[in-house]
Amino acid sequence: MLTYRKKFGRDCEKVHELFARVIARRPRVQVMEICGTHTMAIARSGLRSLLPEGLKLISGPGCPVCVTDQSYLDQAVHAARRGGSVTIATYGDMVRVPGRLGSLAEARASGARVEVVYSADQAVELAKRQGDRQVVFLGVGFETTAPGTALAVRRAKQEGVKNFSVLMAHKLLLPVMRALLAAGDVEVDAFLCPGHVSVILGYAAFEEIARDHVRPCVVAGFDPPQVISGILEILRQLADDKPAATTVYPSVSAAGNAKALEAIEDVFVPVDVAWRAMGVVPDSGLALREELAEFDAQRRLGLPEMESYEMPGCRCGDVITGRCSPFDCSLFEAAKCTPRDPVGPCMVSTEGACAAAYKYERK
Repeated sequence: MLTYRKKFGRDCEKVHELFARVIARRPRVQVMEICGTHTMAIARSGLRSLLPEGLKLISGPGCPVCVTDQSYLDQAVHAARRGGSVTIATYGDMVRVPGRLGSLAEARASGARVEVVYSADQAVELAKRQGDRQVVFLGVGFETTAPGTALAVRRAKQEGVKNFSVLMAHKLLLPVMRALLAAGDVEVDAFLCPGHVSVILGYAAFEEIARDHVRPCVVAGFDPPQVISGILEILRQLADDKPAATTVYPSVSAAGNAKALEAIEDVFVPVDVAWRAMGVVPDSGLALREELAEFDAQRRLGLPEMESYEMPGCRCGDVITGRCSPFDCSLFEAAKCTPRDPVGPCMVSTEGACAAAYKYERK
């Protein structure tokens, strides 16, 4: 523990030293972390208080629940409430997100069948046990969870599980990074890239961002020393004016996981999808291939298209695009949005920036 603390302290000192070189050429540096686990680690460790003034960490679209458009959540609740023949299988973070039709938790309290699962494969098992019901798995997440959904669909096809389907909301990371930079209204000098997604993609996937947009893209793990190591590498690149895609996280290779990427390509195709607060981003989502359309819950159940909107007063969309911090939201400051009584997904999810700030950074 003493060695851990000494290294962490030395690395923090190096951050200040390197930043002194960088600040000579620019007034401030904004680093966007695109990972909800990073957001939680930064808040929990009090890391912001250890950084030099002028070096700012801002949250990006790294929380899978938070980036999911409100229209999708309403579709899921609509499916849950449609009658006694549907079971919603979902990861736990989705259950309490509120919408115009209420939340899945409220639907469950009213008699709907909503069950928490820990993998897409578990949802297939649920469908096999509940043969008289349609089991709809909420396919939410980035490239990290997409391979699991792909394998579950293939398994359902092979085993003839006719009552399993997926309500698709899987997202792709690189298109939204490009969209953020193209928007131009948020200053992003570098990206602290997510370890989970990068295990699948490989850190070389970020080379086009580093090259075309001249932004360091550094993959880091999830504890404070890893985050500090990532910031150090970013500052080295900025000081030397040599932005690159690289990793300080030993679990991430340049090429990523070929089998996982193959599973994604085998089952899904890229499509234009809506993101919270960003509108429709081209080729930033995944849809089932036409030969697997029988497993598309929207088609199977004939679910209606829902309108995209934001919950009144909620600035979750601005938080996850770096346009503001949780403390800039009037609902947060007035304690009208809390983990016990959330208004938006940023306060619900265990990876949400508002939940992290509420738990660890309020004075």
